[in-house]
Amino acid sequence: MRSSIIVAFVTLGLITPACAQEIDQSTRQQIERIAAAYVENWNKHNAAGVAALYTKDGVQVTATGVKSGPQEIEQAYQSAMKTFPQHNGQTIEQISPLGNDAVIRIGQFHLAGEGQNGPTKLDGRYTSVDVREGGHGKSGF
Repeated sequence: MRSSIIVAFVTLGLITPACAQEIDQSTRQQIERIAAAYVENWNKHNAAGVAALYTKDGVQVTATGVKSGPQEIEQAYQSAMKTFPQHNGQTIEQISPLGNDAVIRIGQFHLAGEGQNGPTKLDGRYTSVDVREGGHGKSGF
């Protein structure tokens, strides 16, 4: 599976009991690799690399709006990386199945940058829908 954050800075309030099922270890490892690739690309300031973790019709939802398609998503990450050039990691709190070829991932992220008044931090929560696409996982709808 490959993925990225498609719904960032949003807290998911409801998960049905059907989604609370456990996922297999292989899927968990794939999701963890996606999360690691996301952080690695962020810290290399590789917005194209982060955007490549999305499906071709993936959607990113943040406090600044909705971005869709690889170009819009890449541009959004370029801007975010200028404000917060350091990604200090993310924690995966929950991974739950959404049918046969998708999972929902919920966790926390930690960003850092330098503002006009000194160092800045942004800690928050994210939600990502990771789907299998061509035998690999990605984020998208």
